[in-house]
Amino acid sequence: MHPATVLLTCSFILLIAFYLFGGSKIRRNGQALRRPPNTLPLAGNGILFLQARHKLFSWFVKCERQFGFETFQISVPTLPPGVVINDPKNLEFVLKNEGIFSKGEFFKRRSWDLFGNGIINTDGELWKVQRKAGLQFLSNTNLKALTDVALPKYLDDSIQGLKESKEGSVIDLEDTFHELTTILFGFLAFNVEIHNSHPFSRAFDFASGATCERFQNPLWQVTEIFFGGEFRKSVAQVKAFGSMIVSNAIQTKQNKEKETKLDPSSGDMSGSLINSLLDSIDDHRMVADAALNYLSAGRDTTAQALTWTFYLLMRNPSQLESIRQEISAVLKTEPIRDHAKLNTAVFRPASMPYVMAVFYETLRLYPPVPFEMKQCEQATTLPDGTFLPQHTILIWCTWAMNRSQLIWGEDADMFKPERWLENGNLISKTAFEFPVFNGGPRTCLGKKMAELVAVQVIATLVFKFDFKAVDDQERISKNSLTLPMEGGLPCYVSTRST
Repeated sequence: MHPATVLLTCSFILLIAFYLFGGSKIRRNGQALRRPPNTLPLAGNGILFLQARHKLFSWFVKCERQFGFETFQISVPTLPPGVVINDPKNLEFVLKNEGIFSKGEFFKRRSWDLFGNGIINTDGELWKVQRKAGLQFLSNTNLKALTDVALPKYLDDSIQGLKESKEGSVIDLEDTFHELTTILFGFLAFNVEIHNSHPFSRAFDFASGATCERFQNPLWQVTEIFFGGEFRKSVAQVKAFGSMIVSNAIQTKQNKEKETKLDPSSGDMSGSLINSLLDSIDDHRMVADAALNYLSAGRDTTAQALTWTFYLLMRNPSQLESIRQEISAVLKTEPIRDHAKLNTAVFRPASMPYVMAVFYETLRLYPPVPFEMKQCEQATTLPDGTFLPQHTILIWCTWAMNRSQLIWGEDADMFKPERWLENGNLISKTAFEFPVFNGGPRTCLGKKMAELVAVQVIATLVFKFDFKAVDDQERISKNSLTLPMEGGLPCYVSTRST
């Protein structure tokens, strides 16, 4: 080998080594942070992050068990230095200080193609405008219309579909739940009929998976030149659908004969979100981005949470029976003679603490957003004394934190809804111990809606049907920004005599 080539190669190796192990200014009490298991010379943790998500989840749990609440450092060549936090006190500091910690360029560059200027991807005034529109959409009046009118109607359609399925046929419950949340949210938020089978849904699912891979692959900009054709096609389909939503809303508002009249007393909230966005944002492309962000958040996370709930109930029949006992107690208080004509709106969180406990325990073990990250806008110091230079990336793995034995006890790996109950009443955890709904100024707007939908759907389907898994295979999630189930949830469904 030519001496100049050898010199250049050695210089490059030394440069990477310095970047990974000598160049970081992250310190705690003047000392470098510990590194996690499987950290390699030169490559740092880069190769580790290329593995399948469910294996990456296991690695984060392993690290949490080893480090506890201690902040540790990770490194990937070509990327800014990063740390992983597990301490609720550190997470509280991060979530409450929007001015110091933002989405950051690291996140935005990877998610821009899909999310654009939507609320998932923004900070500052544009984020505030979109959040205000979301708050108007999720007002108490609209939530009542959702639970009393819209959800019972669309849930009944799902029930009829399950009843009409051939005996012995396999039903994909994940597809059932995605169809329900897609059509429900599409109509209520945008006054557009959308089905899970719509090309938009498939395109978004693919684009979400490809976007997720960008966070694991430091060379994504290179690899997508050769292998990104399907991703670019999917993003184009998603954007075209967003433009259609906006055009439909504008035409409806301009055409007096077709204009949607929002009358809260009638329970009609259709199109209220897109109208709020149009009233608040002049740029229609930004409106489309905002609409798509809300649509993906509204339909995906709730449907996936319901899927994992029924997966766990099929594996834990005693907890399913406890739900049926609670349902029987609720129905005794309702003057209903014909349960076949049951209005599912009778099932509400306040009267069904055990169903809520099951839902929260599912969210603990299978959080819809398993990873979160922020980036330092300025140098700062965490409550545990860790100094973070500007641009440092902070990661917290909700999947791992929700299995922390320091927070949840030695049985943290078990499905145990009873941990959420005390004297028959639902208890709560802080957003920093249980960050499923985020926290601070960015606390999830749809939390209450998700609870209302979950209780009504879980109670109704458990009351009306028996479910049996096709096999005993442990289900894992497929690659995505959220937590869809790999291969869906195939099962047998049979109608119960009630």
